Amino acid sequence: MAQLSFFSAEANPPVLDDLAGLLCCQGQVVSFGGTAARLSVVVDELWRAQALVAACAERGVPAELTTSEEDSPLVRTPFRADLIGFAVDWTRGAVKAVPPGLALDGAMLRLWAMAAGRWSEGGYLLGLDPRAPDTHEPLGGALARCGLAATMGVRGGGPGLRVSGQRRLNRLAELVGGSPVEVPHGEWPVVSRVRATG
Repeated sequence: MAQLSFFSAEANPPVLDDLAGLLCCQGQVVSFGGTAARLSVVVDELWRAQALVAACAERGVPAELTTSEEDSPLVRTPFRADLIGFAVDWTRGAVKAVPPGLALDGAMLRLWAMAAGRWSEGGYLLGLDPRAPDTHEPLGGALARCGLAATMGVRGGGPGLRVSGQRRLNRLAELVGGSPVEVPHGEWPVVSRVRATG
């Protein structure tokens, strides 16, 4: 049995900081009076929303599942004082920005994959926020620092970072851990899929 990496999602208990994975993709943070903030993310499939609600609950944050104006699944937390750090770290003025020196770990990557990951053209594509293009390059750098050098790609008309190559895909699968329940085939980085594409 392989030893889990210290940075694997399954090697450490869930913590609030893991929710930064939602902001790596299309997730948004809104602050209220500088004392509280709310995280929200619109996803394209119901399983993603259900998995994210469960992931928030594991971190002590209740989240509701509703629908966006475009009738897509929307996961949203209440305004909470313990989420204000995300607004401070992930915004510059009113613009979404990646915190300097962001250190991604397995749990953050797991939430990123839940919200916006899928197999694409022989690699695994982690979706990016099309409304925050200045976050794309820093997130690519953060992936590279954790051993997952990626190239820019497109997922369903939106931008993403594609991780490819058997070694990097194996590392990604190790970091994000086992798939959430009810994940459709082809949506989660698992070792068997990695071997099939290597």
